Order: sequence, then structure tokens, then C-alpha cells
Amino acid sequence: MKTTSIHLISTIILWSSLTAGAQTYEKPPKEILEVLHAPSSPNFLINPSRTAVLLATPVRYPPISDLAEPMLRLAGVRINPRANAPHGSFYFTSLALKPLPDAKESPISLPSGLRIGSPQWNAVGTRFAFTSTTESSVDLWVAELGQSQPKRVPDVRLNPLLGAAMRWLTDQETLVLKLVPRDRGPAPKAPPVPPGPKIQQNSGPVTASSTYEVRDVLQSPHDADLFDYYTSSQLALLHVPSGKITQIGPVGIYTRVDPAPDGKHLLIERLHRPYSYLRAYFRFPKAVEVWTRDGERVETLADLPLAEQVPIDGVPTGPRQYSWQATEPKTLFWVEALDGGNPKTKVPHRDRLLLKPLGGAAVEMSKTEHRFSGIEWLEKEELALLSDYDRDRRWSRTFLVNMSEPAASPKLLWDMSIDELYRHPGYPISRVLPTGASAVLQQDDWIYLDGSGSSPEGDRPFLDRFNVRTLKAERLFRSDRTSFESFVAWLAPASGTFITRRETPSEPPNFFLRTLGQALTDQTPPGEPTFASTLQPITQFPDPAPQLRDIKKERVAYVREDGIPLSFTLYLPPGYKPGTRLPTVFWAYPYDYAEKEVAGQFWGSTQRFTTMGGTSHLFFLLRGYAILDDVAMPVVGPPESAYNTFIEQIVANAKAAINKAVELGVTDPERVGVGGHSHGALMTANLLAHCDLFRAGIARSGAYNHTVRPFGFQNEIRTLWQARDVYIRLSPVLNADKINEPLLLIHGELDVNPGTVPQQSEKLYEALRGLGATVRLVMLPYESHGYRARESTEHILFEMLSWFDKYVKNAGPRTRDAASALSGR
Repeated sequence: MKTTSIHLISTIILWSSLTAGAQTYEKPPKEILEVLHAPSSPNFLINPSRTAVLLATPVRYPPISDLAEPMLRLAGVRINPRANAPHGSFYFTSLALKPLPDAKESPISLPSGLRIGSPQWNAVGTRFAFTSTTESSVDLWVAELGQSQPKRVPDVRLNPLLGAAMRWLTDQETLVLKLVPRDRGPAPKAPPVPPGPKIQQNSGPVTASSTYEVRDVLQSPHDADLFDYYTSSQLALLHVPSGKITQIGPVGIYTRVDPAPDGKHLLIERLHRPYSYLRAYFRFPKAVEVWTRDGERVETLADLPLAEQVPIDGVPTGPRQYSWQATEPKTLFWVEALDGGNPKTKVPHRDRLLLKPLGGAAVEMSKTEHRFSGIEWLEKEELALLSDYDRDRRWSRTFLVNMSEPAASPKLLWDMSIDELYRHPGYPISRVLPTGASAVLQQDDWIYLDGSGSSPEGDRPFLDRFNVRTLKAERLFRSDRTSFESFVAWLAPASGTFITRRETPSEPPNFFLRTLGQALTDQTPPGEPTFASTLQPITQFPDPAPQLRDIKKERVAYVREDGIPLSFTLYLPPGYKPGTRLPTVFWAYPYDYAEKEVAGQFWGSTQRFTTMGGTSHLFFLLRGYAILDDVAMPVVGPPESAYNTFIEQIVANAKAAINKAVELGVTDPERVGVGGHSHGALMTANLLAHCDLFRAGIARSGAYNHTVRPFGFQNEIRTLWQARDVYIRLSPVLNADKINEPLLLIHGELDVNPGTVPQQSEKLYEALRGLGATVRLVMLPYESHGYRARESTEHILFEMLSWFDKYVKNAGPRTRDAASALSGR
């Protein structure tokens, strides 16, 4: 009774604030704030030699003043001009050092208020470097194991725009840096009057290309001058032990500065004019060069033109994806399209892969039938894992190739849908080589794979070893059924010791040392480990919010009317009494599948530790709601036409889920609210428009009018003119007259996602308001596609809780009864 009274009082307060429509930041109730601001565990940053780990405490919710710092939007880059840094960068507030495996951690002494960037270890794990962003610069700090504290490098102002500002060279004591040029002078001033009109013209081929937020591309010649000013860097070498800084090469706009494994050369990518006023910087002309570490240009590999007309799902023509071969001192690798970069062109091979020793001729290594999607070099024997991707089938393949035998046929290892979960082999485990390059860890004929271990019973992460001769896998470890434990890193592969991250419903995530023992002599069931192992704790992070331990959760399986298996995670609030029907939050995100066989595969685990933070819908649990979380929302069909039945399929998914929740006796069918973010927001608005299953909705950062992005949306690959009816039917703005339930729209004013510009929410609000619907629009200053600031986070929770308390939990009877509603429109 006491809890009910508290909920009722706070609900009245929320209602009154909501009705007032105040233009100030609001806060959710106290019980929400206590969980929201509970301390978070630090990030675990292990060094490559596996002798120590940095424990870095992140800022969870920066103040809105951080996001309100000055910002320039230039060619897809958001810049803080005062610091010459990315705007709104993520940062840590403190560091601690912990020797492995079991020594006590020691705080690292640093000045208070430091905004610490992600630390970068050298390849042998003896030093690390990190940035600190101040009001006017990005500073460099370096530290050495065994020293008392890190040291700031004087007279260094880093330029972290367009790629990493620092990289370790192979000697492990020298950093190559991108610096703000010392003598660049003041920023260019805008002309007092425009030089003339903005003119665009096209008379070229028909080439559809994806849209981009217009305010983030260059708008004028002055914008181009500002882009040059802030992104130009001077490269330099810092010898850490002596502190000596040596400038190398000319000032330029460098997007890549990659040291070669030989330690004597650098792979350089630099942008140059003419720039695009339609596309982001990564489509700008670029020169790809090789320099000595002293800044002397050795080779120009390519000078690539402006790539303004790249087809949707296509790639630029010419060489792309340059990199060093990780296992050779100075051999380059790149890819070239054989289909003009257009996925719709019918060709026997889409890409070819080339190798080129520095100073030698390029040699074709292989061709891929489908689009090249990645290569991972093995440590030994010139072996590599080569993958391609078939867009038309949403299909991936991985081959084992031998670099020393280009004529030999690749060995097919894995051939599966990109959505396959149950048969997924896992991902190869890499290590940092002494040169600083990364390669797949190999012991004799074995490599190692770690994966999520999805199955009908839930995720059970695993560690396998895979033999590159026999092509057979052997299971070393698998999380047991009462916990969720995943591989983090090998400590010593030869001795069978590795680090895991383990949690249970009652124990918070912590890191452990697991040691493999003897092979099990008894026959093990399929999928289970063939070795015994022991466990030793490394960290002991406490439970940040014990009040959440009374929350109950379970995975619920059911079937859609057409036979596709579905599931959701059911959360029940603290103190729930079995048999009580509760107001329910339905939260989902639709996914596209080309294959029915994988559409119903279950992912996730009920053995994870329940936490909540940010703008999570799980906070509704503390207000007495049941939650249907991660509701399966498959849209199944060929990629060319799956969206033809998008509406029918999401309605069928929703109906099946609510029917199951009602059958379980936990959901009141008259009090169900639906919500989602991004593509989930589109789903939310369309569900309100095309069925009567829900009393209200919350749609965050969505896209609601597809006609303003006519060359494709989400995974729809047809244009507006090829699928006009689909574009119109799936646009809630054009179907606003069908939405007769209250809808809360939330959007960041600076949404950087090209498909979900802020105008999308504004136009849906205008349409619904004009039709007399119940709708509320909350536009968040300085926020992008996701929401970060403390004030924004608190206010969003206030809005969400208020909306559903009024229009779901305490909603009056509607004109149709529950049975009629569940039958849909």
C-alpha cells in the first residue's frame, strides 16, 4: 500500500508538470534518479603483454554545458573550434593500474577535472599514452609502468580530427603525432556578404546515391576554408624517453598515418581539393602515399578523384582499403572493384585483391565473387581469412587463403546468412605483434574463435580452437547455464589461461582468470567444452543498485500466425504478485531477414545481471509496469521486396506478443504502450497507424516521411520511383489521419544520422497537431541521434514516465473492448 501511494503521488506530480508544458529540464522521481546515477564499473583496458590493465572510469552523463560548447558542422565532421577537437567527445574521469593477474589496483594520480581520452598501449605493454581535452587544446600525456605518474608532454597541441592523433612506432618508444600547425594564424573570417548564389547542376549518368544531412556538408567556399583550417595537421615524431619532437613532411589534411611493420615507413592518406558540397569528407579526393619515417615520400600509390556518385550499397571505383600486410615488413594490400562499384552490375567477380611489396610490382592475390568484406592475416605461413558478402542474399562467406600460393583455390570455411546465430562459428582472436600490427593468434595449426553461443536456450558464450589443416573446431570453454561468461583475452595461451567477464542475475559483472585443465575423458554433449577449467577472480566490483535484484525476468517463446517462432524477454517489477495484470511497455526494433530459417532465432540471456541506465525503458519497472523487451520483430522476405509487407508483418509480430503476454496473465490488454528508437520509432508510429493494439506510443529519433530520402531507407534498396506505394504506405506523416492514440515524439535537435533529421519528428508533429490528435514533441538542445547529457537523460525519463502514466497506466476504458483491439484494424 505504501509503494502504491508513493507511485500515485509522484504520478500526479508528473501529470501536472506534463500538462504545464514547462520549457525547463525536469527530473524523474527519486527512485529513478537513485538508479540512474548509481556508480558505474570502470572500463577494462588490458595491455598487449597481458601484464597489467588500466581501469578507466567513464563519465556516464556529461553536463549539458559539454554539449553546448561551440560547434562547426563541416563535411560530416562536428568540430569544437576552441579545442580543435571532435565536438562532444567521450572521455574518462580517472585511471587506475592493476597488475595481472591478481595484484591490487592503484589509482593513477592526475589533476582533477581532466577529460581523459582512451589510453593507447604500446605493443609490448610497457608504456601508454592518452589525450586530455581542455577548453583550448588537446594535450598529450605519456606514462611508463613503474613510474609514479603520467607526464604531460609540453608544447604539444594534438589534432585528433579525421582519425587518430597518435600511433606507436615499432620501437615502442616513439609516437607519430598529428599536431595543430604552430603558425596557422586565426581562423578564416566569413565574408560580410555572400559572393553569389549557390548553384548545383547535373547532366551526368543516372546514379542514385544516399542522402546526407544538409547542415553537415560544406555549404560555401568559406566552409571549405574552415575545413582546411581545422583539419590540417603537421606530422611529428615524439621520442618519449628524451622528449625530443621532430616535425616530418608538409602540413596537410591527413586521414591516415599508419606505421609499417618494418618501423621505417608510413602509409599516408591525405585529402585535397576540389571538395564536395553534397558528400562528407570521406568522399573527397585523396592521395595515398608511402613515406619514410623521416617524412620523405617514397611512392604515390594512388591519387583518387572526388567520389560523389557512389551507388547505394556500392563502393568507389579505383583502389580502396589500403593497408599494410600485418605479417610482412613492408607489403601493401588493397582492393579494387571489378563491377564499377555498382552492386547491380552482373559480373563474375566483384572485387580483386592486390599485394605490392614496397618498391615492387603489384600482384593480384585473389578475386571475390561477391563484395570484399574483410581480411585477417594469420601470424604464420602466409595464411589469411578472406570474407565476401552477397547483398542480394544477405549472405557471408569466409575462405582460408595462402598468400604464397595465389593460384591455389581458397578453402571455404564458413558459408551462412549474415543473420545466422545458432551456427555462427565465432570470431577469430587476434593479438598485437611486437611490430604493433594485429594478426590472428596462431599456435601450431590452431587459431582461436570466440562467439556468443546463441541457441534456443539463450546465449552461452564460448571459446573454440580451430585447426587450419583439418578445418575442425574443438570447444575449450562454454558459459554454464546459470551465468553469462564471455571470453575477454588470452593471458597465456600456452598454459591455457585466459580472462573472462562473468555475471549472474544476482552478481554484477566482474573479470576472472580461467585456467584450462585436463581434457575430459567422458563423452561430452555436442557444443559443450572438452576441457575442465578453474576460475579465479580478478576484480570485485560491487552491486551498484541492490534495489533492482527483486526484478524478475524470463525469456518467453511463442509463434507468429504464419509459423515463424518469436520471443521476448518478460520483466516483472519488484514486488510483483503472480496473477496480477499490469500496464505493459512493449519495446522493440524491427530487423530484416532474407531467410525464414534464421528470422526466429533467439539471442540474449536471462542469466545477465539486470542494470539500467541512460534513457532505458527498463526504468518503467520501478513504476510498476511489466515490460516486453527485445520483442522479436522480424520482417522476412527477399531484400528487393521485404518492405512490401512491412506493415502486415510488424502488426502480426505485435499481436502474437501481446496475445502471449495476456495468456501468461501478466499484461492488461487495455493498458499496453509501445515504444522504440530510430527504426523502432518508425515501427511505433506505423503500429499506431495500422492497428489498435496499443493505448499510446513513444517514438524517439525516428524517420516518418520516406519521400524526403527517395533513394532508399534502412534496408529498402529500391528508390521512391521504383516502389512508390511502399514509400507512401510506410510514411506515418502521410498516414497521420490513421493515428488516433497519443504519441510522444522525442528527437535531438542535432541528429547526425542522415535518415533521421530533426525535421522528421517536426513534420509528424505538425501533421498530427493539424488533425487534432494527442501528440507531444520534445526537441532536445545539442543532442544527436542518441542522448548523452545528464539533463537530457533525466528529462527524457520524466517525459516517458509521465506520458505512459497518463495514457497507459491510468487510461480510461476505450471504445473497443480488448478482444476487438487484439483482432487489429
